[in-house]
Amino acid sequence: MDWPKGKRAFITGATSGIGKALSYALAKNGISLIITGRRKEILEEIKKDLEKKYKVKVLALSFDISKKKETLSVLEKNKSTLSKVDYLINNAGGAHGSDPFDKASLSDFETMIDTNVKGLLYVTHFMVPLLKKRGLGHIVNLGSVAGKWVYPNGSVYCASKHAVRAISEGLRIDLNGTNIRVTDIEPGMVETEFSLVRFKNDKTKAKKIYEGMKPLSPEDIAECIVWTLSRPDHVNISEMVIFPTDQASVHLVNRK
Repeated sequence: MDWPKGKRAFITGATSGIGKALSYALAKNGISLIITGRRKEILEEIKKDLEKKYKVKVLALSFDISKKKETLSVLEKNKSTLSKVDYLINNAGGAHGSDPFDKASLSDFETMIDTNVKGLLYVTHFMVPLLKKRGLGHIVNLGSVAGKWVYPNGSVYCASKHAVRAISEGLRIDLNGTNIRVTDIEPGMVETEFSLVRFKNDKTKAKKIYEGMKPLSPEDIAECIVWTLSRPDHVNISEMVIFPTDQASVHLVNRK
């Protein structure tokens, strides 16, 4: 589609995976960007590459979304730019650990809740008044099939993504009549740094997750998000579940 001129997207967790792929997909369509992440050097490299390739404006903000004071301070300092945002994509998040509940780490539990839920809340709570003031906007939350179905050894990660789904649904209700759309994107197995983080950089374990099957790519999900954002203003894709063909459910995966 031909995107309206002057659109701007705010993407959290843009240094890798879906966030990075989406940054490129939107920049390719002429969308200016605000991208965030903890890894400042990588973020700056992405910013320079996007500006060079697509001639769009990119603001890179490096901070840890799980830290309330730091997050709100950075957002407040950049309020004038953020007040011009059309699309908010809450992408930052992750899974940590894969042990049964009683053997899992409380620290991992806290990291997932702090990032996947509280970080999303900090950013969204700051941004909603700005979007309401403009009288338009689209909030996309990166959930997961784990937000619909629970699987073994993933109770707290699943709980965090169930929270994302509930927040998305509640937000859509609260914002009804404001012209602000809310979408929950719920991917199945996507090959990113996700599993590497979950298994504490154990590459063998991370690779085994996708053994014998073809997972989704970050670009697949980015394409779905771009399509969702590009619908006419009167169309709200409330949620989108995306499985790779080899995955029929959270439990059933075809492996060759």
